[in-house]
Amino acid sequence: MIKLEKKHIKIFSVVIAAVFVGSVVALALTQMGGLTGGTASAASSSIGVVDFAQVMRQSTDLQDANTKMQLAVEEARQDFESKSAGMSDEEKQNYYQQSQEKLARKQQELFEPIQKKVEGEVKAVAEAKGLSVVIAKEAVVYGGQDITQDVIRKMAK
Repeated sequence: MIKLEKKHIKIFSVVIAAVFVGSVVALALTQMGGLTGGTASAASSSIGVVDFAQVMRQSTDLQDANTKMQLAVEEARQDFESKSAGMSDEEKQNYYQQSQEKLARKQQELFEPIQKKVEGEVKAVAEAKGLSVVIAKEAVVYGGQDITQDVIRKMAK
């Protein structure tokens, strides 16, 4: 179970990093547009922030995916224990690696749609509020309009 949680943390960290990098690039492009097209566009842009961890914690889709993933891990463990009994150490290692690859594919299959849904909801809320950039809340020291609760409400619908 702890190993599975570390994988979730890694995936979530990658998503946060990607959103942060994308946000910085978008902010840079917005500011460059303000330099070449006048200062009005830079002054009118607004920045939103979202706490992805809180959004994910409150997602019923994530809770369902975690339950399914836990079942898949348990099934893989039982399958490995039953099938590896007569195998050599090398065969066990190969079979274990195959099982881990299957679990990784299952994890991607379960969690990728949720990540895309969260990103889509963040985008929809940002567009509705007229925000040009949304940055992960963890990366913001000061400022920005927090849209976390709006995203959570939108996902609950």
